Amino acid sequence: MTHHPGLLRTAPLQGETTSSLICRIASRYGMEAKALRSYWQWRNYPPGHDGGGARADAEVLLNTPGRQLLTGLCGVEEDVLARALPSWGQQDAKLSAGKNGVPAAAWRTGGAVAGPVAFGCRLCTARRMGTAVRVVRYAPRWERACVRHGRCLLDADADQPLEHLDLRGLPEVVAAQRRWASVARRAVRAGAEPERVFALAQAVVARWWEQALQWERETIWPRRLHQVAGRGCGW
Repeated sequence: MTHHPGLLRTAPLQGETTSSLICRIASRYGMEAKALRSYWQWRNYPPGHDGGGARADAEVLLNTPGRQLLTGLCGVEEDVLARALPSWGQQDAKLSAGKNGVPAAAWRTGGAVAGPVAFGCRLCTARRMGTAVRVVRYAPRWERACVRHGRCLLDADADQPLEHLDLRGLPEVVAAQRRWASVARRAVRAGAEPERVFALAQAVVARWWEQALQWERETIWPRRLHQVAGRGCGW
């Protein structure tokens, strides 16, 4: 299939999934993502949810010709892509088969490739790229609050409709995100891993939330949930 590399430059975002970048490139060229993906030979089928819907955290691994093709399509140097995309350069046994020189790709889930995957902030993407499109990126849970726009960015592996929760009515959550860096430094000085500190705090909050859901007289937690997710948050 004929393509014209580098006509429209599409830079990757730090930590973005390769699948997300391909979707943004397709949008930049005015194409469906499926049409752009036909430039590669696929070794398997895209992962889906049990209900049949496509997974937002689907990830793509590419062979060497496949990476060269993506480099040409987005008009960005390969070393830039290697620094930005956590899945870049990862190998897969399925990609070793086939003819030499043929761009090939294999589907995976992001969590099996490089860790937790979340939606990006569309407002941040619009500020940097000029278009408020969906971005999916690798991000630990202690980096999920966008302090600029007051949004809590949700896991991309869940089968639910929201990409973020609105934190504008809960400024203490944004303030906690701002303080996290200093908390992490204090944890290191005390000989504790920041990841374990966060996991413990999350476990305490999650346990309370699980109990509050079953407690009919509980009012604070449900009200906070409706503040950030809206009234249609039955999930």
